[in-house]
Amino acid sequence: MIDFVELRRGMVDSQVRANDVTDHRIVGAMLEIPRERFVPESLRSFAYIDDDLVLRPAAEGKPARYLPEPMVLARLVQLADVRETDHVLDIGVGTGYSSALLSRLAQQIVALEEDEALAATAAQTLSDLDVDNVAVMTGPLAEGWSPEAGYDVIFLNGAVDAVPPALLGQLKDGGRLVCVVGRGGAARATVFTNVAGHTGELAGFNASLPLLPGFETEPGFVF
Repeated sequence: MIDFVELRRGMVDSQVRANDVTDHRIVGAMLEIPRERFVPESLRSFAYIDDDLVLRPAAEGKPARYLPEPMVLARLVQLADVRETDHVLDIGVGTGYSSALLSRLAQQIVALEEDEALAATAAQTLSDLDVDNVAVMTGPLAEGWSPEAGYDVIFLNGAVDAVPPALLGQLKDGGRLVCVVGRGGAARATVFTNVAGHTGELAGFNASLPLLPGFETEPGFVF
């Protein structure tokens, strides 16, 4: 019998607290949320390792989808500075773990996922865990979810080559968009802010995550 409570505690102690995550709300939520419920059953014993986990392998021309590693996810959430009154758009939620985490920090979460099977799993798992302030929506990730804009926080569960202007336009004044920009060793966690219609940008820590579908920059022509 796997002791998931002990694995969860080990994850928080060795990956989260040890990497400058000091927000006690994030630490507390990660100690309580059963991460193993958000991965395929065959991977539950690996749910607390310090690596991205495949939620859906690449198939039929679609890229693989991942659950971000705990340390990077926790530090990104901390960078977003989520407040208890915030209205949050969580993009690329996969099976919903990030939304469960954000639900402990914010007032309301719109969880956006373009894969219908993953979205259905997220909605069911969140319901099973009595998370009642998350609404799971299905649609293209790069388009965001305009019916519920503006958001205090937009959170992206993966890397992007660039942030689409349409997403930045869904932030309210003073809102923050947090994501990893770039690929490989050059990638950085970044906060974009909307102040009176102007976008500010602040680079945070070095981080690497799989690229979210729809956020790739088309390569230019080479002559």
